Amino acid sequence: MTQTAHSAFATLAAALLSFVAGCGEPSLPESLFPLEPGHRWDYDVRTEWENNTVEHEDRTITSEGEAKVGEKAAWRRRSADGVDWFLRVDDSGVYRVAAKSDLDDEPRPDPMARYVLKAPIKTGTAWQSTTTAYLLKRRQEFPQEIRHTHPAVPMNYVIEALDAQVEVPAGKFERCVRVRGQAVLKLFADPVVGWRDMPLTTTEWYCHGPGLVKVVREEPANSTFLTGGSQTMTLTAWR
Repeated sequence: MTQTAHSAFATLAAALLSFVAGCGEPSLPESLFPLEPGHRWDYDVRTEWENNTVEHEDRTITSEGEAKVGEKAAWRRRSADGVDWFLRVDDSGVYRVAAKSDLDDEPRPDPMARYVLKAPIKTGTAWQSTTTAYLLKRRQEFPQEIRHTHPAVPMNYVIEALDAQVEVPAGKFERCVRVRGQAVLKLFADPVVGWRDMPLTTTEWYCHGPGLVKVVREEPANSTFLTGGSQTMTLTAWR
């Protein structure tokens, strides 16, 4: 993913690794979300649908160095499936400023900063961004994927813990930052209950060194018109 100008970022990176004096809690260490080029993360993505079907896929993300977004530099991260994300970091946190698929000629700027981690890194820090329904589908209507009709759902994020432990195929990590995101999407569930608030929940673990090591996404439907499920992404290897 991405950042703004080289010398300024070198100074900022050093500052981000410091601790808040006297409070014992870290500021925004860049080690929680590495942006510099040369990194690679391999993930296993397991999706469990409500019909008891289980799917697996591999996902690889690489950090590609600096790129221009508008007049400013950003850090670029690329997914092997052909999507690029452009990020910056400053004293407000790490945030995405644009995205690009292989079908786009140029990066598509975000209307506003989409925070990955908001400063200060301490329990209770909260922010809002947009999400969509990645798993919820209509059983019979077209288009099946809810994300096509609801592309920008507000989600509220909060840092829940600074000392979470998590074990994934890539190893066991301690002192991780756990972030919870919660959103509600009102959909027509079935003729009996009618419209219902469908919860969308994300839990993310960021650990010093590799950065993002685990994500759990939950989108239950439990209705006759809709189907949902859960998805877990775990880090299998990184460098």
